[in-house]
Amino acid sequence: MRIALFPFLISLLVVQALNAAPETAAAEPAKDRRLAWWREARFGMFIHWGVYSSLAGEWKGQRVEGYAEHIQRIAKIKRDTYLEQVVKPFNPASFNADEWVRAAKQTGMGYIIITAMHHDGVAMFDSKADDYSVAKTSRFGRDPLRELKTACDKHGIKLGVYYSHAIDWSLSGDPRFPEPNGPERRKACVEGKALPQMLELIRNYQPAILWGDTPHHNPQELNLQILDALRKEDPNLILNGRIAGSAYGDYHTTTDRPAEFGLMIAPEEQDWEAIPTTNESYGYHAHDKSHKPPGHFIQLLAKAAARGGNLLLNIGPKGDGTFASEDREILDAIAKWWKVNGDSIRGTERTPLAPQSWGESTLKGNTLYLHVFDWPKDGKLLVGGLDAEVSSASLLADPKAPLVFERIGPDLQITLPAAAPDAADSVIALECKKRPTGDAARLLQTNTTNTLSVFTAELLGPVDRKGWSLGKGTSITAHAKGWKTKDCVVRWKTRLTRPSTFQVTVHYDAPEADKAKIETDGGPIAAKSQPSFGGKFSILIGNQTLQGKVSQTGMNVALDLGQIALEPGTCDIAIKADEITGKELMLFKSLTLTPLP
Repeated sequence: MRIALFPFLISLLVVQALNAAPETAAAEPAKDRRLAWWREARFGMFIHWGVYSSLAGEWKGQRVEGYAEHIQRIAKIKRDTYLEQVVKPFNPASFNADEWVRAAKQTGMGYIIITAMHHDGVAMFDSKADDYSVAKTSRFGRDPLRELKTACDKHGIKLGVYYSHAIDWSLSGDPRFPEPNGPERRKACVEGKALPQMLELIRNYQPAILWGDTPHHNPQELNLQILDALRKEDPNLILNGRIAGSAYGDYHTTTDRPAEFGLMIAPEEQDWEAIPTTNESYGYHAHDKSHKPPGHFIQLLAKAAARGGNLLLNIGPKGDGTFASEDREILDAIAKWWKVNGDSIRGTERTPLAPQSWGESTLKGNTLYLHVFDWPKDGKLLVGGLDAEVSSASLLADPKAPLVFERIGPDLQITLPAAAPDAADSVIALECKKRPTGDAARLLQTNTTNTLSVFTAELLGPVDRKGWSLGKGTSITAHAKGWKTKDCVVRWKTRLTRPSTFQVTVHYDAPEADKAKIETDGGPIAAKSQPSFGGKFSILIGNQTLQGKVSQTGMNVALDLGQIALEPGTCDIAIKADEITGKELMLFKSLTLTPLP
């Protein structure tokens, strides 16, 4: 059973009700032409920068939790106050568009998307449609988007613009700053400001991408009106799936701050883009020190490319126009890795191999790139299910030193140096005599732990976006949710080459009510209530069964179920509920099979 992994697709019922159809198959060649360079790039920079950046996540000396770019709404700052105390004083004296673009290019990024206007309604460009802009209203008095366009053209980087077409707090008189409400008012906002400014952006700055957001806040007919006008203005312009829904855009975007990507992609999601940020806020937040290590993003980049997607890494520049030191360190480390390994990302496509316990793989022509995250301690890397004759193997870090390899049945074993060239991701290039294909069954490794993530599994049973489904894939939602009935099943297809014994461990979340978090547009917040968890389950591995009980609450629970001896061959591994004593069984994350001597 196929499942849609991401939250922003318009439902079939909505589409039918609106009696409007997305692009037909006949229009696919035009879409392919638009997306050709974007598919080639695979890596871009997202920039959330606006007048809110100068506040750095503080208002009146107090830290404001959540996304820094949402501070006007969260702190309930009235429009007049925001204008006088935030917009007018904005003066990023150290802003240098050329430095931004050079940093992106050195890091391997092929495009930049900047917030031309975020939810606060302040245009970061010179707009004739509305004076509420940094060019006309702030001390800065310049057009940063024009300067960025010039720098992008100079360095050969594609420029894209984010525009909040469905939320504009500057048009609301409510101190809580909800977006304008009511169909007539929304229509006036779209036709009076949003659409004129989006057309300005196309005509004056020639962006390669126009990136919309939050279409669910608009009546769909307004989103489709915008989409039609933009298509007519520039048929070559790439439009993301957040303007009117993924079925209408050129590509799909993941949830905010993703840490996991699924394997089972619906047809309308074949082109997609992940949008992680370096910490937990997109705009600059001085108090948010939750920056991930560079290796996290290097691996995320490889994982996205392996699934046929792009990575749009967000940077939130400071109010003075400079990058925070933490962001610079991340970019510098990625740039160092890219200099050696960039060919394994740029221009690649979805891997033909099943998931591998040691890492990911990408494909370019007849070359298969192996992204080894976990270097084998015994120096033997087993590539499972590779169907192609390999002519050579070498590390991109040392291409003149060929690696020894041999066939072991349907698999390829490569002998590696003792130490990994890169702790995060060492890349091996396999030159094949024909375009490689792979076995759908996952090879269980006998020299390293096998982590079977729910994001690489099949979900069987009553799959429903709001019920039994995958979580959003963030660090706190990297699980399956809605396990409320016994017909919900998680399954993997696996293969083993020799008799082996494994320690079996189940990993899940079962948060206590007072410690639970929920995801919002502004980041994770405490939930008012949380379903209770508990019950019994079975793991079926071939013709053997292990049983477990969900009794421990908390996050990142690891439940050891004991050992199991397996014979060579293929088998399904499945997890099913035997008894559900809570509202849900558990928030299942992964199953690990650790080989024993």
